[in-house]
Amino acid sequence: MEITLVQALLIALMAGACFAGTLLGIFTNRVIVLSFFVGLILGDVQTGLMMGAIGELAFMGFGVGAGGTVPPNPLGPGIVGTIMAITLRNEGVTPEVALALSYPFAVLFQITQTAIYTVFAGAPEAAKKAIEAGNYKKFRFYANGTIIGFFITGFVIALLSALSMEPLRIFVDMIPQAIITALSVAGGLLPAIGFAMILSVMVKKDVIPYVLLGYVAIAYLELPVMAVAIVGLIFALIDYYNREKNEGMFGGQSNSVEGDEYGI
Repeated sequence: MEITLVQALLIALMAGACFAGTLLGIFTNRVIVLSFFVGLILGDVQTGLMMGAIGELAFMGFGVGAGGTVPPNPLGPGIVGTIMAITLRNEGVTPEVALALSYPFAVLFQITQTAIYTVFAGAPEAAKKAIEAGNYKKFRFYANGTIIGFFITGFVIALLSALSMEPLRIFVDMIPQAIITALSVAGGLLPAIGFAMILSVMVKKDVIPYVLLGYVAIAYLELPVMAVAIVGLIFALIDYYNREKNEGMFGGQSNSVEGDEYGI
């Protein structure tokens, strides 16, 4: 599949806006959002959503910085990975392979993001001085400089990615099939690793049985994801209503004890 110049520009504009949205708190830089729009522009929403789903699972964990570490950037799988999964599908590049191939780009883009933060580190102080001096033009520039930097970076990254598919296609054709298969396996493991990283932080002893139940339902009973989600909702509602009922019972007992103690 060939990407036209119009499609490349649309992807670039979308990526710039979504990347800048990181600073506005609207989470448009998530893999599922980026992949959906890339698939929509390239006319293959299904592959875009597939890439977004496995990328989101992987980057749920990779997006959590442990200590002082900086997690990879979702632009990697969201833009580059999705473009590869759609345009190189006939060359045997599945979403899993594209996820594995896009991971180095995710690290590179995160370094670029850190560089932008470094360049504009003095912007707040410069904006303060500009407003004190009454220079509102400079104030607007310094106040929005980081957002502008994010937009330009996302635009350039996406445009170069969309226009560089032919060299990448040649590179993928040179990769032996055995390595493609290995990348597919590795890409399939990344979502599991990302989800495990999330569970290592969030899981508690009282929810471990539900995690094991979900594994049994998927691995052995082969239930669809929607069915497992409904079962999880049922258990959540049961737990919620039982806690409400227990709180009501204990509340009533505490009131009666308090009344007996004070004789009221």
